[in-house]
Amino acid sequence: MVDRGLKYLVSDYRTRTPTKYTADSWKPFAKALTAAAGVADDTSATASEVAAAKTALMTSAADLKAADEGVFQTITNNTFWNDTSGNPIYSQGGGVFKFGDTYYWYGVHYTGAELYRANPTRKYDGNVSFVSIPVYSSKDLVNWKFENRVATRSTGVGSGANLGGAGWVGRLGVSYNENTGKYVLAVQMWHTGRGGHGVLLLQGDSPTDTFDYGHFQTQITNSPTTGTGDQTVFTDDNGKDYLIFSNREGRSRGFVAKFRESDSLRIEPGVEIRRGAGREGNAMFKLDGTYYHAASDLHGWNTSVNYVNESTSSNVQGSYSSEYVLAGTELDYSHVTQTGFFVTVKGTKQNTVIYAGDRWADFAWNGIGYNQWVPITKTGARPQFHSVSQWQFNATTGEWRVGQENNYILNPDIQADRIIVSSVRGWRNLGGSVTNVNGGVNGSRFALQVSNSGGVEQRIESVPAGTYTLSLHARGSAGQVVITGANGSQRTLGIPSSSGWAKRELTGIELPGGAATVTVRASGSGGVTVDQLSLVKTSAGTPAPPGRYEAETAPAQCRGTIDSNQAGYSGSGFCNGDPAVGAFAEFTVNSETPRTATLGIRFANGATTGARPANLVVNGATAGALSFESTGAWTTWTTKSVTVSLNAGSNTIRLDPTAAAGLPNVDYLDVGAAAG
Repeated sequence: MVDRGLKYLVSDYRTRTPTKYTADSWKPFAKALTAAAGVADDTSATASEVAAAKTALMTSAADLKAADEGVFQTITNNTFWNDTSGNPIYSQGGGVFKFGDTYYWYGVHYTGAELYRANPTRKYDGNVSFVSIPVYSSKDLVNWKFENRVATRSTGVGSGANLGGAGWVGRLGVSYNENTGKYVLAVQMWHTGRGGHGVLLLQGDSPTDTFDYGHFQTQITNSPTTGTGDQTVFTDDNGKDYLIFSNREGRSRGFVAKFRESDSLRIEPGVEIRRGAGREGNAMFKLDGTYYHAASDLHGWNTSVNYVNESTSSNVQGSYSSEYVLAGTELDYSHVTQTGFFVTVKGTKQNTVIYAGDRWADFAWNGIGYNQWVPITKTGARPQFHSVSQWQFNATTGEWRVGQENNYILNPDIQADRIIVSSVRGWRNLGGSVTNVNGGVNGSRFALQVSNSGGVEQRIESVPAGTYTLSLHARGSAGQVVITGANGSQRTLGIPSSSGWAKRELTGIELPGGAATVTVRASGSGGVTVDQLSLVKTSAGTPAPPGRYEAETAPAQCRGTIDSNQAGYSGSGFCNGDPAVGAFAEFTVNSETPRTATLGIRFANGATTGARPANLVVNGATAGALSFESTGAWTTWTTKSVTVSLNAGSNTIRLDPTAAAGLPNVDYLDVGAAAG
């Protein structure tokens, strides 16, 4: 048989250059590519031979190792994204899936996306008429190339019907079936001509193929309703594919259902993993061997915290914990989004999960940009959501860092609440009258108003040391904004009264590393209204010395919290371990060759109970015992040196406390050459 998908894959993978990959990973890839090319040219090849060739080619491509350490690319949120040709990316309610060495992003293009992008100063409720399902490709998860529309309004859905006749199409994902060599797309569909609500399954011969009808399944066994509430596709490390979904009415129950292994064209009985309040935006990610089911409040695409249930076994369809709020999402309702989907990147240095939040909300005037992507890391026992407006990501190593133009103020456009409230999300009331009001600057929906000598403040947990600019737009009566650094230093931006919106700015603000507080106050009984607040670092900052590993920076792990309340630390914080035996701090150290190295552990121990003992564990083996003596105060830092042997490549250095008090506060680990 002739398979257009295999021919496409062979043609695509022939563009890879051997020098960009390690020799050990290139050799099996080249062998699989040659074999796949032979099958693609063989008109007598069977379907199973074609599927096997595809699978072998994609597997070897996925195992390719870059010869370099990649580059950091910038992700900027709060804006509308374009593809590599400069055209708008229209992709809602979908997912990103890695096939071979390439990421593919699928989503739905609705009519409202075009309207809202052209004029984001009003609501477009109900403009969810289906246009198409586009697919984009990327190697770095930042630059996306438009490939094809895998489904359009003319795509058949069985019984002579097509997608153009559907009342709803959305919430989709794609899996690869090793037995058939087909890529299967699962999407919600409501179509009166096909029996109502259900999961539509389309299939194609390549990730960018034009997909054809496979099956329409109205009922998943064990779900109390037809169809699904919300859904995404999750592929486990072993290649098994699952539909993550809630029941359609009420959405009080969450399920994990396996795709039929023979062809992925049926959804097997769902296994219930949660029950309770209604949730939507059901999605799943896996990090460090634990499965996390995440979902949002059930209130019509509204912004929300992320509610998480985590697995308590190694089985994705096993038992899960009770629900808790994903740390960091409560500060600004998940960067003013609802749960969309997750992408787990297994880098050469660390694993990072990308949270892809939906902000389109039926095009309901809730900020700029449909897709807001932020990193999730695990520095303690649970994952941490990092709400950043700009960040940089290295898809090769898995490392990320805050972008130079990141706005450190959360909910700066006052869009998170989406209804009029008297306590604005992310801001603490300081008295007087506080509310969000309709009519923000530049056609935005809301702004923040304080009056009657009132005020609000926002405590930013950690900013790096440097020079900053504070800016905002204001109108109404007079007021002021005060920025306070971790050392108590203050700068004040006065806001004169103004009948219309005017931009106000304060430059040259020197802030030490640590917490910072932004306070907005009205000068009298009149109301000052502010919007689009911004605190951006304008200095480049001082790079860390070579060989320094900060305790607060991934891939370092801290079984405790990352704090910034004790002056004198380096970077943006330190590890404050839990008071328990085994509440460790761990660093991942890279060495080009096997060698003996001197470790410098910077710490502070202000406890009055004396020294805190710990084992030094190198690459899983105890290398010695340490005693972290009292330094007299938590703001007094000192360095303890010890010599260890390192392997070539990646090494783990763990400080493992052996007493109930736990570790001292740990700032960083310096790795140098041993004294000769």
